[in-house]
Formats: sequence, C-alpha cells, structure tokens
Amino acid sequence: MSDTTGLALAVVTLFPEMFGALTNWGVTGRAKEQGRYDLALVNPREFATDRHGTVDDRPYGGGPGMVMKAPIMEAALTGARSALGPKGSAAPVVAMSPQGRRLDDALVMELAQLPSFIVVAGRYEGIDERFLDAFVDREISVGDFVVSGGELPAMLLLDAVIRRLPGALGHSDSAEEDSFADGLLDCPHYTRPEEYHGQRVPQVLLSGDHGEIARWRRQQSLKRTAERRPDLMAELVLSEQDNALLEE
Repeated sequence: MSDTTGLALAVVTLFPEMFGALTNWGVTGRAKEQGRYDLALVNPREFATDRHGTVDDRPYGGGPGMVMKAPIMEAALTGARSALGPKGSAAPVVAMSPQGRRLDDALVMELAQLPSFIVVAGRYEGIDERFLDAFVDREISVGDFVVSGGELPAMLLLDAVIRRLPGALGHSDSAEEDSFADGLLDCPHYTRPEEYHGQRVPQVLLSGDHGEIARWRRQQSLKRTAERRPDLMAELVLSEQDNALLEE
C-alpha cells in the first residue's frame, strides 16, 4: 500500500476492473488522489491451482449454480491481508450478502472509523459456508434483493464509507446534512431559476434569514420522514421543538 495514514481497503473480487468506477471518478476518485484511502484489489483466480483458473465447483446436494471454493477464497483473503501491509493482519472481513445486516448510516460510520477492512464480493450461487464461518466477521446487505455478484453492493458500501472520511467532501457540513445523518430524510433543495414550470422557490429560502431557513429545513425533513418513512420516524425521540414543527 502506498499510503499508511488513510483508510486501508481491500476487495476480494473476480472483476477488479469494475472498481475503476469508484477509484477514477467523482468524490471517491478525488479522495483516493488525496490519500484519504487506498484500495487493493485481489482476484481469487490468481490463487487457483489449475491452468483454467477454476475458483468454483458444483454444490454438494445438487441444485443450480456453482459455489466458490473455500480454499481458493482463503488464499485470496491471505493475499488481501498481505496487500494491506501492516494494517492487514487485524483488518476485519466483510462479505456482501443478501442474508447480512442491512446497511445503514450507523454501520457506515462504524466502518469509516476503522483503520482498515476487507470486503469479499462473491459470485455465482455463493461462497462455501465454511469460508464464511471461519474468516468473515460480518455479512452486509444493501437491500432485500439479489444481484449478479457482490461487486456493485461492495462499491455502494465503499462509496458510502469513503465520503464519510474526514476531508473527502468539499464542504465539511455536506455529510452531516445528508439523509439519515440524524435519522431523518433530507429536506428539499432548490437552485436557479426562481420559477420553473410555474413553481417558485419557497420564499423563506430567498429571505436571507438563516434562522428561519434552518427552521424550515428541519420542518421539511421531519415532514418528509413522517410521510415517506414512518418506520424511521417511529425510532426517533423528538424534541418538543420538533414536535411543534410537525404539528404546524
């Protein structure tokens, strides 16, 4: 790893080239250039023991699909730890899986505070359960659906984590004002022109009164969350001021 101060990340994946979308563009690309994180990509095929690069086999008990082999995945994980250098030995291991804990902002913040971690992106029917039992610290899901492999979920996870690293965003308050940062959905946002298809920007946003603007934004966040995500609202303990804003 070239950087020893930023977050040290590694991904075990059959398609490392996919992660160029993360490292070459936008906020996450700039954060990598600034040394806020480094990313090692380890392909299990490099640890296959036959000339065909075989990493999977038919499942015991029959059924469709193929299962990624535990010994190959273990070797790839060892390679990922080595790629992380001094931070590799203690790096926790995350596997992307629809059976895992649902990713949320609290989990993102927990991961963003670590010095390092490794993500395992599976393919095919899945990974031999014995590898998961022996080497994976937690499984994480990005939603109750199934995609073709763990790469896209891994990139969603890493994007969410990287943008919460100190200095990754251009404005220090940007992350704090995002949806879910305080348990609420974000408020509506507007920019020029002032009128668009007959709809005008709310007058309070043009007033220059920062106290009233902050109050309006808080009220809109409360209203949106109550209407769109009552499940989130049920988990919040609201202040008297928040309750008064909602009653309005």
